[in-house]
Amino acid sequence: MKNKYLYKKLIIGSITLSTLISIGSCTRDLEREPTLGLTSTVLYKDFSNYKPALAKIYAGLAIGGQGDENNGDGNTDIGGIDGGFSNYLRQMYSMQVLTTDEAVIAWSDAGLPEMHNMTWNSSNPFVAAIYYRIYNVIAVSNEFIKNTTDEKLATNGISGSNLTEAKYMNAEARFLRAQSYYHALDLFGNVPFVLETTDVINNPPPRITRTELFKFVETELLACANDLKDARTNEYGRADKAAAWALLARLYLNAKVYTGTERNTDCITYCNKIINTGYALKSNYGSLFMADNNLNNPEVILSVNYDGMRTKTYGGSTFMVHAAIGGSMPAAQFGVNGGWGGIRTTKSFVNLFNGNPSDQRGNFYTNGQNLEINDITAFTDGYAFVKYKNIKYADNTQGSDPTGTFVDADIPLYRLADIYLMYGEAVSRGGSGGSIGTALGYVNSLRTRAGGNQVTSVNTDFFLDERAREMSWEATRRTDLIRYGKFTSSSYVWPWKGGVKEGKGVDEYRNLFPIPANDIVANPNLVQNPGY
Repeated sequence: MKNKYLYKKLIIGSITLSTLISIGSCTRDLEREPTLGLTSTVLYKDFSNYKPALAKIYAGLAIGGQGDENNGDGNTDIGGIDGGFSNYLRQMYSMQVLTTDEAVIAWSDAGLPEMHNMTWNSSNPFVAAIYYRIYNVIAVSNEFIKNTTDEKLATNGISGSNLTEAKYMNAEARFLRAQSYYHALDLFGNVPFVLETTDVINNPPPRITRTELFKFVETELLACANDLKDARTNEYGRADKAAAWALLARLYLNAKVYTGTERNTDCITYCNKIINTGYALKSNYGSLFMADNNLNNPEVILSVNYDGMRTKTYGGSTFMVHAAIGGSMPAAQFGVNGGWGGIRTTKSFVNLFNGNPSDQRGNFYTNGQNLEINDITAFTDGYAFVKYKNIKYADNTQGSDPTGTFVDADIPLYRLADIYLMYGEAVSRGGSGGSIGTALGYVNSLRTRAGGNQVTSVNTDFFLDERAREMSWEATRRTDLIRYGKFTSSSYVWPWKGGVKEGKGVDEYRNLFPIPANDIVANPNLVQNPGY
């Protein structure tokens, strides 16, 4: 049974961790607003507080602040930018999708046009937002981990089944910290490094190199893969062993970018672990992204959960639905009260479906829309793209919020289709432990589900395009393009790449984002990424 209430248990309860957390220079402008003088000494003596405390870590991905059930973005966890605007998943979209051929956005908020144009700098507020969101989750995770060691659990008298559960929770917190460090590794490279034992009161956080951080994330995920609950046995929306395996597979698939060394065999190993655990494809592709996508969903390995009545945010799936509606699109058909006229896609992405018009994954809204983007600020320039809906697949009714503002659809972080495609690409790149025939079968199972044409062969280049078709708007595209050497390169351009209509290549240093200027000033241990 799905527990969409998980992320709100701390937010609307009587506990706050904001007074307990400090991470040094990389959170000096997070502007935390404590609401209680509760200390960890008191908090962790009562096991009933553990799940709400853990929920706060998960909530860092889902909502923007510590507000009540009427506004989950209120009392924002980071300062300087609106809580909903700076939502973790919304900013992952900005970094991983808006910078690519998958999307453009009509809005002209300061710093936003620079994302698709690939002209951002170290003062860009959206780059800063995801950076501080990442470190907010790391900070809250560190606090939980520090207070749930074997020694602390013994001191606090946690025993029996509570002790067993507390240890599983500790592993979940370690996974969530590793996941955020993976995002830091992927987006920023060489970053501040803080653990639960780091003294950040007297010293600024040390810098860790990308290669060293890769090793840390790998080591932590391998440990979590032993310590988490077995695959498919935890609550929906909480990490288990399969979540650790999925992130390990993603880490290994991109290892050459991060460390210079291929790890495709390791990627296949962890894909196989997941595939052999009993996950299955959901029968209907579109239902994966609808208001009741929590129901009968054997495909999702880990999701960020939303509920239009209990996790009210202007990020997450609320953003994904509203921002994609504009022009002549009927908002009611998407289960919401109106569109924000923001995100569409480019003809380069549309062209990936040429010759396969029946593929449900290419769900474009074209009425009144122009394929060519002459003016990014005009929503009708660029085909609209339908991914998420606040409509229930079961009965075609609207999600739970009667106002039609906030959306119920959960956002998958890892799902079996992604595992199939990672497996196939890793095999095509020479990894051992799999077969190209098996990979072909996996690909055709995805295409069958989507109503697309079958293929008779696959190769490495095929998987870049197939991942775009299957994983569109799921925050993987930038990383995929970098792995193929096509993100900054002039070998592949799309409309308005580099800030010109026809697109152009940009400097290679933009494969990494800059460390925010404020943190460079605050922490003498940091070094700005080249080019910035």
